[in-house]
Amino acid sequence: MTPQEKQITIQQIASQNLLDPEGIKVLWSRHSIRELAQEGWDRGSVERGLQNCTFIEDYPTIRRPLPDCLVLSYLTEDKPFHAVIAIDEYNQRIFIVTVYKPLPEDWHNEWQLRKK
Repeated sequence: MTPQEKQITIQQIASQNLLDPEGIKVLWSRHSIRELAQEGWDRGSVERGLQNCTFIEDYPTIRRPLPDCLVLSYLTEDKPFHAVIAIDEYNQRIFIVTVYKPLPEDWHNEWQLRKK
């Protein structure tokens, strides 16, 4: 998948999940749930944010069962978050590996470019 295809897939699946009463298109790792609790965020806010996410980085598929990437989105206008998302194309779902608040000392260009 190209970066643009990954971004669109994540956006579409997040949108579909919010419309599904069972909400089974977005899966969460234990680590990501722990991060949510530490930040005081809820799943619904992150999933709504993913509907408008921006692709940031691609990760190699070596030793990874699914293609994954880093995306940027916002809980509110002034609350950005990053999420590492694995895409399960076959089952049309996404797996949130982790989610976190980006730190200014680590990122340039409005949270889109990692500082070296």
